[in-house]
Amino acid sequence: MQKGQEKLFEPIKIGSAVIPNRIAMAPMGIIGMVTEDGCFTDRAVEYYVERARGGTGLIITGAVKVENEIEKLKMPTFPCITLNPLHFITRAAELTERVHAYGSKIFVQVTAGLGHNAHPIMLDCQPVAPSAIPNYWEPSVTCRELSTEEVERLVESFAEAAEIAKACGFDGMEIHAMHEGYLLDQFTMSFFNRRTDKYGGDLEGRLTFPIEIVKAIKSRVGKDFPVILRFSIKSYIKGWNRGGLPGENFEEKGRDLKEGLIAARILQGAGYDGFNADAGSYEAWYWAHPPNYMKHGCYVELTEELKKVVSVPVLMAGRMEIPDLAAQVLSEGKAADMIVLGRGLLADPSWPHKVKMGQEKGIRPCLGCQDGCLGRIFEGKPLSCAVNPACGREREMTLTPAQKPKKICVIGGGLAGMEAARVAALRGHDVTLYEKGNRLGGHLLEASVPEFKKDEARLLDWYEAELVNAGVKVKLNAEITLEQLKKDNPDVVIVATGSVPKDLDVPGRDKNNVIKAEELLLGRGKAGQDILVVGGGLVGCETALWLAQQGKSVTIVEMLDELMSAGMPQCHANKIMLLDLLDFYKVKSITGAIVSEVTADGAILTDKSFRRTEVKADTIVVAIGLREEKGLYDSVRKEFPNTYLIGDAMKVRNFMFTIWDAFEVARNI
Repeated sequence: MQKGQEKLFEPIKIGSAVIPNRIAMAPMGIIGMVTEDGCFTDRAVEYYVERARGGTGLIITGAVKVENEIEKLKMPTFPCITLNPLHFITRAAELTERVHAYGSKIFVQVTAGLGHNAHPIMLDCQPVAPSAIPNYWEPSVTCRELSTEEVERLVESFAEAAEIAKACGFDGMEIHAMHEGYLLDQFTMSFFNRRTDKYGGDLEGRLTFPIEIVKAIKSRVGKDFPVILRFSIKSYIKGWNRGGLPGENFEEKGRDLKEGLIAARILQGAGYDGFNADAGSYEAWYWAHPPNYMKHGCYVELTEELKKVVSVPVLMAGRMEIPDLAAQVLSEGKAADMIVLGRGLLADPSWPHKVKMGQEKGIRPCLGCQDGCLGRIFEGKPLSCAVNPACGREREMTLTPAQKPKKICVIGGGLAGMEAARVAALRGHDVTLYEKGNRLGGHLLEASVPEFKKDEARLLDWYEAELVNAGVKVKLNAEITLEQLKKDNPDVVIVATGSVPKDLDVPGRDKNNVIKAEELLLGRGKAGQDILVVGGGLVGCETALWLAQQGKSVTIVEMLDELMSAGMPQCHANKIMLLDLLDFYKVKSITGAIVSEVTADGAILTDKSFRRTEVKADTIVVAIGLREEKGLYDSVRKEFPNTYLIGDAMKVRNFMFTIWDAFEVARNI
């Protein structure tokens, strides 16, 4: 390890549990890895064990329900510890035993439920909540208020869950969650809780539910069984379905910092052995699940305040996967006692081991895109990772040596080409990668230009190093021809020629004030002060944000009725943060209109009623999508039967599918 990182690998005690290092795996839902009766599947076991094998000191499972009758979810969604206790013990005991084999500890996270955050499509009942409040996803649906007796039954279920968890061999329990505005959190905030029984009223009354939970658990299984709390220090709620951005001035409707610190002192006194601290709510989902637009270490200022008022360990997440940042925070001792990694361990389960061995450059970076993790879960698909296709399917996706090494030619040095070359070479094939430009990276090059996209640059650095380590022969400035391929005579050809930006096909498109977003980002042109961005998809909106952050006056024109409503779906947290940022930076938008002509002074827009409007602009930035660039594919496949078309060249999608398709093809050659 590098100097200054020693603190990461010091042991720490949480209650009676001694954790071998100060790196924890964040609890993340394991949709797609649950059995019909609420137990862990084999995939789930392998998923957690892989992170223990990689050196993580404390594994915290994703949320496990303590019951499934009061708030009945369709199964299999979340695991449920009390649904079939004997089967749960059978499956979880194998998990804990295998995790313990690597010296790691494992806590089970248990939840009262989702409350007003539950999507009706997941439910076999009416949504429930502390009071009759609107459902987050469908505000026209009103949640049913839980009775006092039902809340008391939930408390008893937590105690029963702890007894089962101890029998499974779990080293402790995390209560989910006084964070993110889930059911338990809703009880603690006056914004959601209008009750007049013992679970409502002032702050102490609203904290009765989490206080009764920890006391019931300790009473049932003993004070030596560690119980920590997932805890949002501040909610960032501006109103129903409205969140507050970093640096934004607004009236907090949820839990503000002052109330959060008072609550923490009360909860520590009740018996909680630690706080897994973060921020946010569904209204401000981008705090609880910080996208790439959030800075690394986004909770540091909040947890510094928390540590001033509690004496138990504080665990902190918040995009902490940069090793130097994690080490610095721990060394200073002001913000956290443990570092919690979520998506960083999805991208690279060996993060702790690589840091300890001084192999930081070998850590595969998380992009904060949330396409493979959170976004995928909310599409009802199994948890995984955009940059690590093996995440969540570790056993099935293991790379095995090729039975008969082949000579492979990869055409195109973008994401698909680099991933295919990397994987094929790791399996023992002789791989040559041809790139017609003077740099590898493809669309990563322009994507990594904005400050909020620097993780893409880290990913490119990682690929370049991995290709060298794998022995891939890289040839730049090499636009390969069919004749050259015939001379090389490879056994397999992989065509990964990517995609190119679409042209704006209107009168005046050739004027000097028109530039494609890609060219502008790469510095091949300059933008004026007043800018019209044509295209309200992800590229157009991110380009508009980048320009607005430079102080430009920016307007987006989009032919559809809403921004970011076409193309690959974006994770909800990422989408709402980007839209909120555009509003924060005063980016204007015109929807339901197209550019019908470019003029010397700007552009003529035509709406759905064929009304024409002139918009003044110094620069017209075109971001209307990409088209496949198949290049040599049709001629190559006629000459070389073993030819594969991958990535954007096959179909323009997102970085996740580009990497996944390349991985799938290369691991089976």
